Amino acid sequence: MPQPDQAAPELDEAVGAGLDRLDTPTGARPASLRRRFVRGFLPPVGALVLLVIIWQILWAAAFWPETTLPAPLDVWAEFWSTVTDGSVFGFIWTSVHRAALGFAAGVVIGTPLGILVAKVRVVRAAIGPLLSGLQSLPSVAWVPAAVIWFGINDAAIYFVVLLGSVPSIANGLVSGIDQIPPILPRVGKVMGAGRFAAARHILLPAALPGFLAGLKQGWAFSWRSLMAAELIARSPSLGVGLGTYLNDGSSYNSMPKVIAAIFLILFVGVAIELIVFRPLERSVLRARGLTASL
Repeated sequence: MPQPDQAAPELDEAVGAGLDRLDTPTGARPASLRRRFVRGFLPPVGALVLLVIIWQILWAAAFWPETTLPAPLDVWAEFWSTVTDGSVFGFIWTSVHRAALGFAAGVVIGTPLGILVAKVRVVRAAIGPLLSGLQSLPSVAWVPAAVIWFGINDAAIYFVVLLGSVPSIANGLVSGIDQIPPILPRVGKVMGAGRFAAARHILLPAALPGFLAGLKQGWAFSWRSLMAAELIARSPSLGVGLGTYLNDGSSYNSMPKVIAAIFLILFVGVAIELIVFRPLERSVLRARGLTASL
């Protein structure tokens, strides 16, 4: 029978091993490629096919005139004509690179602003409600003012995109920092971390889930703001983006062009979500052991 002096170290070692196992993320068994394809690709495709079937039935029933509800084949013909002449790639590139540049500038501005609002009480009291108000303000309201201030040029469009993205990014980071356990900043302070080091190595990593949610919302607002700006601010020097293409369809009373433009705008939004933000979200959840939702 082991002596008490010998049993104590063995018990401590067993307890330590058990705690280590509790701290280790229990990753779910990785799904096969076929299963991931079925779960990730087939449901949206099935929903799209169902939508087209319903659309075709409504068009065949002739509840609305052709100028209001065109046939799916007419919309496809309009879309395919932009593909064959190559103009669709110009539309997408014009809009996506503007949105990406505006969103990147929004991240550069919104991140330090969010840290400042979260950590300085006076700043939060002063501009915290303003950020929430700006986040709820429709982006289209800024377009006339931007055109008057900057003229019909890229500066006006980027201004509208910034005002659409910065409040969401900053508020997302503030929300993430507010949910950080108080012990983490204290530990950093005890270990000698300065303000910059604490923000870089403690606040931002700990607030990453909330910050990522703010980034996703910031991108969505950037994209919406850009479409509003392109719909209103038109000039040959600005080129033709997806918003301009949509406005052309409305100006020429071409419903197939309008619906094709709407589907292109939706397609780009979904593609950015699946290519950029979904993998980021999965990696963050996996790093924290939150694999149940993956």
